[in-house]
Amino acid sequence: MNSVGIIANPASGKDIRRLVAHGTVFNNNEKVNIVRRLLLGLDATGVKRVLIMPDSFCIGEKALDGLDLRFDSSVLPLPVTSTSKDSTQASAYMVAHNVNCIVTLGGDGTNRSVAKACEDVPLMPISTGTNNVFPTMIEGTVAGIAAGLVACGLADEAVNQVPRLDIYCEDPDQVRVTDSPDEIALVDAAIYDEQFVASGAIWDASKIKAVISTRTQAGTIGLSSIGAHILGKNGSSEHGLYLRMAPGGREVLAPIAPGVIRRVSLAEHRLLSAHDEVVLRRQKACVLALDGEREIEVKPGAGVRVRFKRNGPTVVDPQKAIEAAARAGVFVHDTAHAGCFNDYC
Repeated sequence: MNSVGIIANPASGKDIRRLVAHGTVFNNNEKVNIVRRLLLGLDATGVKRVLIMPDSFCIGEKALDGLDLRFDSSVLPLPVTSTSKDSTQASAYMVAHNVNCIVTLGGDGTNRSVAKACEDVPLMPISTGTNNVFPTMIEGTVAGIAAGLVACGLADEAVNQVPRLDIYCEDPDQVRVTDSPDEIALVDAAIYDEQFVASGAIWDASKIKAVISTRTQAGTIGLSSIGAHILGKNGSSEHGLYLRMAPGGREVLAPIAPGVIRRVSLAEHRLLSAHDEVVLRRQKACVLALDGEREIEVKPGAGVRVRFKRNGPTVVDPQKAIEAAARAGVFVHDTAHAGCFNDYC
């Protein structure tokens, strides 16, 4: 059965960077509207089932209200914790119930939570967060059509694998017994000169001590923009990038948060190939930030290993999906054409 999962994070687009920076606010009513348009796009492609993550604002229930849809839809029977665990647990549930594509509404952090459990199910990420390097700024209707095409097997060539970072936290008081990563990152991992996770946001450029990025994409916000501004070109998924900051280095101007454009002193940078590792170690306590948010408090002297991997999650390219379907005549109303979908043909 062709099916799609929807994970809409009610907390995305609302963190402290609306106070310390100038991040865009995505209220939950607008997320309801996006999901409604998404559902209508999915309906047009012939998707048979849609599973929706539950949340404290009831985004899914409100989006479904009043719509006349031809597919089966349900909100997952999962507890709501109002933490990132909701996205990870919903992703795992959807994989276990054989969804063909997962649509996300959120930023880099939301997609990282989903990617922890999505396995090889393609993601169609819609940007509603703060740092939006991984998700796409796309209209909900179009995202629904693209996700539906992929779920129905009509645009397999539009699904691409992207890289990730595997994070290993080495505690000097414990012996590691597994090579499974403790965390992952989709865009970047950074050492930040603070002792506590606190609000989670990063906005003080002087406290950024090292960054490892999966990409150097020009025109983005966040720590990965530093690499794009030093290399002067878009990097491919073949290589990651390591940056080390220290006084006296080359000063690089970059937008590290929405509306926050700062100079960082770059002492060293180098490209990373598949499975290359960077060991980050400081003598005093610090914080490891993942995809733009402080996540892990690191003890003095403890090491963090970051491994660049090419086999991260698979992601839908909506433009390629629609182009592929159009070439196949999927959108053409022609009773003699076998490629068109649903009752619209």
